[in-house]
Amino acid sequence: MGLQFKDLVVREEVTIKDFHGKVLAVDASNILYQFLTTIRGSDGYVLTDAQGRVTSHLIGLFSRATSLMEQGLKLVFVFDGKAPEIKKKTWEKRTKVKTDATLLLQEAEAARDIAGMRKYSRQTAVLTRDMVNDAKRVVTALGLPVVQAPSEGEAQATYMVTQGDAFATVSQDYDNLIFGCQRLIRNLSLDGKRKKKGTFGFIKIKPEIIFLKDVLTHLQITQDQLIVLAILIGTDYNPGGVKGIGPKTSLKLVKEHKDNFDTLFDVVEWKKQYPDLEWRTVFDIIKNIPVTDEYSLEWKKIDEGGLIHLLVKEHGFSEERVRTKLEKLKKGQHGLNQKGLQNFF
Repeated sequence: MGLQFKDLVVREEVTIKDFHGKVLAVDASNILYQFLTTIRGSDGYVLTDAQGRVTSHLIGLFSRATSLMEQGLKLVFVFDGKAPEIKKKTWEKRTKVKTDATLLLQEAEAARDIAGMRKYSRQTAVLTRDMVNDAKRVVTALGLPVVQAPSEGEAQATYMVTQGDAFATVSQDYDNLIFGCQRLIRNLSLDGKRKKKGTFGFIKIKPEIIFLKDVLTHLQITQDQLIVLAILIGTDYNPGGVKGIGPKTSLKLVKEHKDNFDTLFDVVEWKKQYPDLEWRTVFDIIKNIPVTDEYSLEWKKIDEGGLIHLLVKEHGFSEERVRTKLEKLKKGQHGLNQKGLQNFF
């Protein structure tokens, strides 16, 4: 959802070593989109194989997953299921953005405007079903569990944390918090940098963990009030939120009205902006998003042959690089002991 919670939440800087041996539920769609928008050629276009199939997401997934495995992290990848019907408006909005970006990209191509090509090509990123299926094959070949959510992957990952099957969720988005996630990890990367939005440069980052209880205590609100706060700011189910009301003003209003939500939404004139959408509909979707107990968390041996076939034979990866990466993982680079590695190979 990309909730605008950045200036509202409290966080704690951590190191990847802090999560050694812990089960982490990764929001697969979130991380795959990251790779699609950041792993690109000098002209801004995604990387592809000889058949023109996108490989940016696979390059990022294989590299990131194996690097974190080297550190002894037990990853679980949670994939989105069927989104709520109400989310169609969000898709329509995103489709329009991509359509507009495609037209601007064509103009940049015609003018050989490299800067423009880089900018607009990123805005056209699409994660297809085939791309998701290939990502699942990579995860499975790495011996890592794949969990299929019945609806939103973030909600399923949150449920797994609540059940004690995972220590935390891993995502760049804050929306895990409104689903009730007790612990959210952001910036889980070994390279310590990420693309700076709107530019071609990078900014330094450090892994951080956000505790839901600390956020609620800091803001002095309840979980239900946090959901209402998110609705005012804007979620995937009501993009843009209430016009003219930012995060800080929304927080002030929530604290002033406490649990009098009907009065609060009357004050912000919700019905004028959303005549066909009740605020309670959005609230109930977030509170009651479908999740499942039908998943199995089992870490298996890496299927080296399967990875070589998928990455090298099918998608043209360098066999030497793939095998070198697997050898580093096998030898326990960065201090992972040999006993623990037996679980991977």
